[in-house]
Amino acid sequence: MVGCVVSSSSQAVGARCLFVRAGVGAAASQNITDPRLGPRLLDLLTGGSSPREAIDRLTAEEPNIEYRQLAAVDMHGRTAAFSGANTLGRHAVAEGDSAVAAGNLLADSGVVEAMVEAFEGSAGEHLGDRLVAALAAGLVAGGEEGPVRAAGLLLADEVTWPVADLRVDWNDDPIGELTALWRLWKPEMSTYVTRALEPCTAPSFGVPGDR
Repeated sequence: MVGCVVSSSSQAVGARCLFVRAGVGAAASQNITDPRLGPRLLDLLTGGSSPREAIDRLTAEEPNIEYRQLAAVDMHGRTAAFSGANTLGRHAVAEGDSAVAAGNLLADSGVVEAMVEAFEGSAGEHLGDRLVAALAAGLVAGGEEGPVRAAGLLLADEVTWPVADLRVDWNDDPIGELTALWRLWKPEMSTYVTRALEPCTAPSFGVPGDR
C-alpha cells in the first residue's frame, strides 16, 4: 500500500496535490500547484526511474519548475523531494524510512522532521493511521504560518483505483476532521473493494444510492 496526506490554507488541496498509483508509488505536487506534475512523476516511476531520477528529469524539463515543490516515494521505499527557488515562505523537506515530507509557508522548519518522525514511530500500524498521525504531528510542531482550512488523504493498494480518497475542503479543523473521516472509512475500506470486484459476496450497507 502507498499513500500521501496533505493540509493547506488553500481549499480543495486534496484534489490538486496528491497522486498515487498501485504497485508504483505516491507523489505530491504543491506550492504554486501544477496538478499535471504528479501523474508525470508516477509515469516516470512506472517506467523504472527512482524517485530521485524522476524528480531530476522533471525539474530539467519543466519550464516553471522554480514555482513548484515536489515529493515522491516508490514501492521500494526510495524517496526524493524538490523545492524550487520561488517556493513560498519558510520551506523544508525531510526524508526518512519509506517516507518524505515537504512543506512551504511553515511556522517552523522542524515541521517536516516532526512528520517523518511520527511516521517512523508508528511502524507496524495501518498506513492510513501513520499518515494522519504524521499530519497531526506536523500541526503540533507549528504547522503552517496561518490557519489550515483543507486536508486530504489518498491511498492505493492492489486495485487500479484509490482505496481511500478522503478530503476536507473547507473547515476550521481540517486535520481533525480528516482523522475522523479516516476512522470512519478504515473499517469499511476493504468491503468497498470487495463490492467492486465480487458484488455477489459483498454485504450491503444500506446506503441510499449505493446498495
